[in-house]
Amino acid sequence: MLRVDAAAFDPGAELNAFSAGLTTAGAVVSFTGIVRDTPAGLAAMEIEHYPAMTGPAIAEMQTTAARRWDLAASLVIHRHGRLEPGETIMMVATAAPHRAAAFAATEYLMDYLKSRAPFWKKEIARDGTETWVAATPEDEDALSRWD
Repeated sequence: MLRVDAAAFDPGAELNAFSAGLTTAGAVVSFTGIVRDTPAGLAAMEIEHYPAMTGPAIAEMQTTAARRWDLAASLVIHRHGRLEPGETIMMVATAAPHRAAAFAATEYLMDYLKSRAPFWKKEIARDGTETWVAATPEDEDALSRWD
């Protein structure tokens, strides 16, 4: 399941819906990302994307994860538009027969979403300064463990 949307969502309700009826999975792991404030003071984060690129790129990540860890299912929800500190920005959930696979697949999807999903993020400070957000060296290093 994949959804890229501007609308807010309830992570608990999404996780319950995702988990319902999963009879072949012994483990469900989820991660929810929240827009965090910055030391300079974040007014908002603006996230842009090109739907014709974003959906297929994330779906390919999910397919890779499903094959690599024999997932029963995966869920990715990512918001776009203007988000303020404290708002939920994204969620990943995976279901697998065993917990190690579910944890690994969730981390894999998170690492790839953070560094490779075609989203463009701009931080807007409370003083009006705007800064485009790029993947950090730490984000890039995290990807190396999946090669």
